[in-house]
Amino acid sequence: MTTVDPDFAREEARAASRAKLFTRINAADKWFQVLGLAWITPLVKAVLGDNPRAQMKEVWRLLGVPVFSICAFLLLWGALAPKVQTSLGAVPGPAEVWSEMVNLHHDAEAKAVKKEKFLTMVEARNQKLIEAGRADEVKVVAYTGAPSYYEQIWTSIKTVFFGFLIGTAVAVPLGILGGLSPYANAAINPIVQIFKPVSPLAWLPIVTMVVSALYTTNDGFFAKSFLISAITVTLCSLWPTLINTALGVASIDKDLVSVSKVLKMGTWTKITKLVLPSALPLIFTGLRLSLGVGWMVLIAAEMLAQNPGLGKFVWDEFQNGSSSSLAKIMVAVLTIGIIGFLLDRVMYALQSLFTFTNNR
Repeated sequence: MTTVDPDFAREEARAASRAKLFTRINAADKWFQVLGLAWITPLVKAVLGDNPRAQMKEVWRLLGVPVFSICAFLLLWGALAPKVQTSLGAVPGPAEVWSEMVNLHHDAEAKAVKKEKFLTMVEARNQKLIEAGRADEVKVVAYTGAPSYYEQIWTSIKTVFFGFLIGTAVAVPLGILGGLSPYANAAINPIVQIFKPVSPLAWLPIVTMVVSALYTTNDGFFAKSFLISAITVTLCSLWPTLINTALGVASIDKDLVSVSKVLKMGTWTKITKLVLPSALPLIFTGLRLSLGVGWMVLIAAEMLAQNPGLGKFVWDEFQNGSSSSLAKIMVAVLTIGIIGFLLDRVMYALQSLFTFTNNR
């Protein structure tokens, strides 16, 4: 009868448990990368004793270097900013910008309380009218106070996503058509090449006039300013998705196309079962580019057309010319950059869910 060394059995069990743990860590690493937290994986591995020296080098590359770079930038900004004088005073440093960010937060809280108080008063008034049998006098009174900084951010995010979704609904089908048919590609390509370089500042007056002519109601589901900004985003952001979709469809392995012909796949089956799965990596690359372009276009459109959102906030502060205006503008610039980064992370997360690409 063969006896098993208890120490050897324990070592085997420990090794198996360790292997399972590292498998889970590697699986989680995919989502750490999506969230911009890729440094967690080597840090955990170092703590668990997996070549700590090499893992800490990776932590330094993924976390230490970016943090060092940001700190160096803040120090350089803080040192040089006071030396640059503008018509609104010296360029604010990091401390002044942070202080103004806190002020905007407090202002947003105060405006939220004021709005809630107003809505409560309107509701109480309407309730009294109903109780008095005068329901026909009940009115829905809209709050007309100035929007808070957070409300302006939310307006811009809603607008860019609406325009981006419209652009996607147009670009993906046209891209698939152009990728599948050389004739369709020959027809679409000149239009893409002509309109792709057009600035949003050129589109905006045309969109404004067309929307004003066609959307004449004042009580529609969408505000006119919202539609103007969203359509401008659509016209400027759909091209990367269209081009990448057409390229992805046209790049499908010819053997797969031949197999689809042998199996006598219908057009819809061919698109859903073959074309889209094969072209998804490039389609998502186009979507990420389009969303980034749309976000940049939106800020310019809001500034020029004075439509609600972050762009209007920047322009209003520039026109205001107070001592805190420049710091507020810089808060908005940082906000725009951070939101742009987060939008790209959202698209990358969706790309990771639906494709196997490693593009970052």
